Amino acid sequence: MAEAGRLCASANEPPAPRVVRYTAATMAASINSTTRVSDGQLADMELFASLTSEALADVAARGRVQALAAGTTLFVQGAPANRCYAVLSGRIRIAQSGEEGGQLIVRFVGPGEMFGTVALFTDRCYPATAVTVVDTVEISWTEPDLLVVIHRYPQIALNLVRTVGARLREVQERLREVATQRVERRIAHALLRLASRASSARADEAEIAFPLTRQDVADLCGATLYTASRVLKAWDRAGYIATRRSRLAILNLEALRHIAGEAVP
Repeated sequence: MAEAGRLCASANEPPAPRVVRYTAATMAASINSTTRVSDGQLADMELFASLTSEALADVAARGRVQALAAGTTLFVQGAPANRCYAVLSGRIRIAQSGEEGGQLIVRFVGPGEMFGTVALFTDRCYPATAVTVVDTVEISWTEPDLLVVIHRYPQIALNLVRTVGARLREVQERLREVATQRVERRIAHALLRLASRASSARADEAEIAFPLTRQDVADLCGATLYTASRVLKAWDRAGYIATRRSRLAILNLEALRHIAGEAVP
């Protein structure tokens, strides 16, 4: 543990979050979404599922809410873990970097999802860097406050075990894809996962509700930018995908499911 602490202490500290500053005219309209958290918002989060309204109010009162501009770094890979976070609105990219500069996007975190929690209970270092993709409102808790509510409401501990199990399953699935599947299939799987979690869908179409670059797609799938660009251009020409207002739209979900090898409903 001491060695882990020394490793954490040697990491570069992230810059102070760029908190969005509101004018007097906009503060009244935004205060409910940026400084107050409803029981419903917390009840939809995996860590706080099945808690009573009284318990949710207690958890909310212990949280710190911030509105952050796009491009804000919340923490960097290797930094000491001292808070866990949840997204109320917006999107956050969680990415790991290798010693030679390569990057892997672990996941995109959206409304109702938590991140940075497991690090508090393992080596106490954040395993990846968290950066806002768009303007984002997040709530976070210190480790002491999180431990208080875990002891007070044991359901949170059970939810934490389920959350860790679900994340482990996803990591295992992505490792299997990288080891055994062609890049086209991996990209199709990645886009379908994003479409199921972060999209506005209708019929056979879905639009991923945040900006997604070709480099992001490459980093999600363990592919080069050249390869990811080649695949996406081919799908664009085929009418499977398109870009709308800086958002990637899937125009033919059935075609991508076929490429991914998934059963088509």
